[in-house]
Amino acid sequence: MKKSVPSVSVSYAQNGNSTKSNELGMRAMQERAYEKRGEQYLLIKSPPASGKSRALMFIALDKLHNQGLKQAIVVVPEKSIGSSFADEPLSKFGFWADWTVQPKWNLCNAPGGDDGKVGAVGKFLESDDQVLVCTHATFRFAVDKFGVQAFDDRLIAVDEFHHVSANPDNKLGQHLGDFMARDKAHMVAMTGSYFRGDAEAVLSPEDEAKFDTVTYTYYEQLNGYKYLKTLDIGYFFYSGSYADDILKVLDANEKTILHIPNVNSRESTKDKHREVEHIIDALGDWQGTDPKTGFQLVKTADGRILKIADLVDDEAVKRDKVSAALKDPAEKNNRDHVDIIIALGMAKEGFDWIWCEHALTVGYRASLTEIVQIIGRATRDAEGKSRARFTNLIAEPDAAEEAVTEAVNDTLKAIAASLLMEQVLAPRFNFTPKSPKSGPVEGFDYGEGGYDPAKENVGFNEDSGQFQIEIKGLAEPKSKEATRICQEDLNEVITAFVQDKTTIERGLFDEELVPEELTQVRMGKIVGAKFPELDADDQEAVRQHAIAALNLTQKAKEIALSAPDDDAQAGGNTALIDGVRKFAMDVRELDIDLIDQINPFSEAYAILAKTMSEESLKQVQAVISAKKVQLSPEEARDLARRAVKFKQERGRLPSITSADAWEKKMAEGVAYLARMKQEAANG
Repeated sequence: MKKSVPSVSVSYAQNGNSTKSNELGMRAMQERAYEKRGEQYLLIKSPPASGKSRALMFIALDKLHNQGLKQAIVVVPEKSIGSSFADEPLSKFGFWADWTVQPKWNLCNAPGGDDGKVGAVGKFLESDDQVLVCTHATFRFAVDKFGVQAFDDRLIAVDEFHHVSANPDNKLGQHLGDFMARDKAHMVAMTGSYFRGDAEAVLSPEDEAKFDTVTYTYYEQLNGYKYLKTLDIGYFFYSGSYADDILKVLDANEKTILHIPNVNSRESTKDKHREVEHIIDALGDWQGTDPKTGFQLVKTADGRILKIADLVDDEAVKRDKVSAALKDPAEKNNRDHVDIIIALGMAKEGFDWIWCEHALTVGYRASLTEIVQIIGRATRDAEGKSRARFTNLIAEPDAAEEAVTEAVNDTLKAIAASLLMEQVLAPRFNFTPKSPKSGPVEGFDYGEGGYDPAKENVGFNEDSGQFQIEIKGLAEPKSKEATRICQEDLNEVITAFVQDKTTIERGLFDEELVPEELTQVRMGKIVGAKFPELDADDQEAVRQHAIAALNLTQKAKEIALSAPDDDAQAGGNTALIDGVRKFAMDVRELDIDLIDQINPFSEAYAILAKTMSEESLKQVQAVISAKKVQLSPEEARDLARRAVKFKQERGRLPSITSADAWEKKMAEGVAYLARMKQEAANG
């Protein structure tokens, strides 16, 4: 039995824009980054496979030849990624110079430890050569040894920037802060992840504000492909050993990267080699090993021979042989080179296999960044590949287990990851308050009837993948920083919100929940903690923009998933866009109060109920209900503040007997504070 309940399925237009090159040989994302080549500090956020390495080459060459910089130093998180910055004959495609790195200055290929490489960095700084490539570690030691001033008038480009953080223990983050304080070097930071690590900020807000950002969204990237049309993301639950259930989600006809669970995780049987053998056995009859590549050969029931690359093997010689065969440049465009790759810690970021149609991951991955990277393996564009999917296989919670709470937590985290990926894959939202002065924005399509001045409108620009949405009563950001957050960083806010344990538990399983407790109180608290430097009005504007982006995506998904299959197929590319538009049309008016009244997790619950057995769902509910928390003084104060606003608008305080659940909740907050004051007075 094949299980198939994608939690999100997004289809794209296949307009070819992101893969076309201009007269300088630049694709859309590279052109956008190159336009900002004059900036001293540049942050490029763009998905895996969108061409960030080459974008950097164009910018670095301009800085070296036209902006007076002496040298460029490219810093990568691990040696294998250094190959992305090897020589490129850019002039062959129309650029005015080639990218060349002398072999001795590509320290990712150099033998020996970091000590010798630090010396090499010193020699490079004194030489007339222009480009050096090294790892984050080598660079860190070099800055410790030579000091920040040794890098004056040079470009420092940090790839996979999400590996850096502003935590004082993270030396690279600290060094970048020092470089910015001295202000004599240029910096280009690049990341394929839309989350800064998973908790720590990469830079302090003051430093981050100095960067000019180039954002190229997943939507633009996938919309601009030639072949890939649909991406599905789903999670499935299993009981017993995952190796027994794997064939329910692993389709031997799809090119698949399978990540088995970490040995320390709950899903692991603690014997990774047995797990791999079990999977190979389930796929068919083992026929031996290909002597040239080291791939395992397996004959399926229908007589096909599958080539399986096992990267889990501990024998370095065997594993290196398989790894080298996968990277063989001669086989890069050969779809039949390999069928399934089984990995544990490998084949994630920087791993390039364009034919991958299914990224199947067993066990919850603690880091969202890692999930984005794994999904990125399947989102390459390749001829004949019209659909790709990411599946997370998770152990179903079992009440008999001591680890039931851990299992519940993993389930919640998988749902949070899925919600975040929906935000990352969706078009970009621009919100504006509806006012008598509002009018249509050029370049946006407002649907069949066109722009309606009497209503809140939803416009969409197909090329840029952006929505223009009017919302009544929406607060606008006033400061430059709040405006930047609303334009660039709403996903950061949504990440913090859906990863907040209390929020997601209550959103999914608290039957008495009033949505505003989450959308206003919890989200308000999260924005306040994340951006303490903003004033109360700006914090409220950020809160409203983030909740609007999250809830409109959820509502659109609900409408898209409830459409009959043939409708969804016919309007595949526009399902999400139509969903947002339909929701705005169906309500009397699209105002911020209405958006605040939507539980952001109700659609996720509906999907969970489809994928998990009823018994397990009840157990999860019981575990969470058992730890229901009473109102905290802090939440009561927040409710009381909102009650004051309510009084200003309505001329009366909220009533504890009101039929409106949110009004009643605010009244409870006021009563709770009054009780606390009374108790304090009574001593």
